Amino acid sequence: MLQVAAIREQTHTILEGLRKRNFKDGETLVREVLENDQRRRDTQKVLDELKAKSNADAKKIGELMKSGQSAEATSLRAAVAADKENLKSLETSLEGFEKRQLELLYKIPNIPHANVPAGTGADDNVTVYQHGTVPTLPADAQPHWELIKKYDIIDFDLGTKIAGAGFPVYKGKGARLQRALINFFLDEAVSLGYREIQPPIVVNEDSGYGTGQLPDKEGQMYFVNEDGLYLIPTAEVPITNLYRDVILGDNDLPVKNAGYTPCFRREAGSWGAHVRGLNRLHQFDKVEIVQIRKPEESYEALETMCAHVQGLLEKLELPYRKLLLCGGDMGFGSAMTYDMEVFSAAQQRWLEVSSVSNFETFQANRLKLRYKSKEGKTQLLHTLNGSALALPRIVAAILENNQTPEGIRIPKVLVPYTGFELIS
Repeated sequence: MLQVAAIREQTHTILEGLRKRNFKDGETLVREVLENDQRRRDTQKVLDELKAKSNADAKKIGELMKSGQSAEATSLRAAVAADKENLKSLETSLEGFEKRQLELLYKIPNIPHANVPAGTGADDNVTVYQHGTVPTLPADAQPHWELIKKYDIIDFDLGTKIAGAGFPVYKGKGARLQRALINFFLDEAVSLGYREIQPPIVVNEDSGYGTGQLPDKEGQMYFVNEDGLYLIPTAEVPITNLYRDVILGDNDLPVKNAGYTPCFRREAGSWGAHVRGLNRLHQFDKVEIVQIRKPEESYEALETMCAHVQGLLEKLELPYRKLLLCGGDMGFGSAMTYDMEVFSAAQQRWLEVSSVSNFETFQANRLKLRYKSKEGKTQLLHTLNGSALALPRIVAAILENNQTPEGIRIPKVLVPYTGFELIS
């Protein structure tokens, strides 16, 4: 979340950033934050002054008693008792202002980096790089939802039978391809210095608030009511929350973690060919990379994380493009996001397979994640994460782009992991 001091001292800049996001409630929420903050500070000032007076009076009571001025001491004791009641009332008011401040701040998204383009949606995103040749398929080429039936490798009907729509069953070489991709992605991350983490796939409410999924995406998350737990929408949530309420030292940085988890998203109300088959699921597998960096290092780290994702796509022999998202298309907590999209030849469309984001201090402020420098100064860190990679659309592109009369060719880099070269 944004820092109140920043909203107070850089109000114009904050409002401009919210307008770049096309965030309609920005002016109202910022005004409420500032008004609530002023009331909180006024109350804190009165509280501090009354507390100092009460402490001084309490000390004076003893002096009056020693000097034989018992009547004056009794009168002052009554005044101190009254002050204590007023202090309780002021503390209650202060707690109310602080609670309301959090409620307001949780509703305000992050401010886009200066280099983020203005725009209202996906059409305003900027292609900054494109790699590979889009394959030309024969006229009888099939989309992946037909290929998976032909080769009996993924079964949506069985998934619907045992769970519901959006929960596919992977079978035979389809399951082995999934496992191969997961192991390949993890091995590549570890080779670049990421530490592998296997986190829980459910999180509590504090974790959801810590990384910004709550309250923003509460309706998109599966909730286990009896236990107050949420199924994770991405490994970013538990992995980043490992550092909630933590103060790191210079020697602890940078933090580079990677983890594989299943991910769960309700994605309610999605219909049409653009979400058919593997294009959008309620449960899917993903390897996530997470970094925690000093502020002055975070944008260089963002580029290295993108390069890592791009390297995976090139090794998989998939044509892709790198997009810089505009203000109106970024996630709630992001200051800058790059999306990677692969071209799905049978569908003749680009599919998003990765988002790599820098949150700057937005998550760290929620998490109370800080570092203490060698000089003893304590400040908030920057958090970053990226999909490296999400599997469903990668699988869709591999199946469609590599279909041949003999079967589906497996990218060479995956053959040591799958143990086969062809799905036939």
